[in-house]
Amino acid sequence: MTNELINMIKKTLYIIRHGQTDLNKQGIIQGSGIDASLNDRGRAQGAAFYDMYKHIPFDKVYVSNLQRTYQTVQKFIDAGIPYEKLGGLNELAWGIYEGQTSTQENKAAFLKIMRDWLEGRLDEKLQGGESPNELQAKQKQALEVIMSHPEEKTVLICMHGRALRLFLCLLTGVDLTHMDEFPHQNVILYKVTYDGSKFEIAEFNNSDHLKNLAPDL
Repeated sequence: MTNELINMIKKTLYIIRHGQTDLNKQGIIQGSGIDASLNDRGRAQGAAFYDMYKHIPFDKVYVSNLQRTYQTVQKFIDAGIPYEKLGGLNELAWGIYEGQTSTQENKAAFLKIMRDWLEGRLDEKLQGGESPNELQAKQKQALEVIMSHPEEKTVLICMHGRALRLFLCLLTGVDLTHMDEFPHQNVILYKVTYDGSKFEIAEFNNSDHLKNLAPDL
């Protein structure tokens, strides 16, 4: 796509994290290798988001290749909004630690890798996993696909926690060492606008749609 065409595009991106899974609830890392489905609370979170935002005229829904993202926004898809799966929206791969319960060993491994990333060692990764630089390269490809459709003025993107942080760094031009400055819970919203030259966050970590959920769901 030419720079002239990109500069003509105006878009609004509604970016959410997927709903809760049982592994989320148990504090177990899923990553891109665990294709868990939503639990009852996750489905309720997705329904609450739909109830508040079903009036938005979304032109397209983008999800990752993992079912928990599709399930979160399924009500929009069932309502007839076209959707597309993009592997570049997948979660970061956590390698050998995916699906493991918390132990002293993996806690230490995660603390070390987080320190590496925050100190700028962004090619570091857990054994069998993926680095922030590797995932963001895939995200750039996904973003190119999303931005290649100027007719899609308003899109909904459902993705994953760590990937969401990296994606917001990509959109806003923030160095990946600041990734943890973008908090997230299940089905929180970041609304991002693109005016033809830059992305801006219009709504930051918005969870208003979740306020009326029963605490035990």
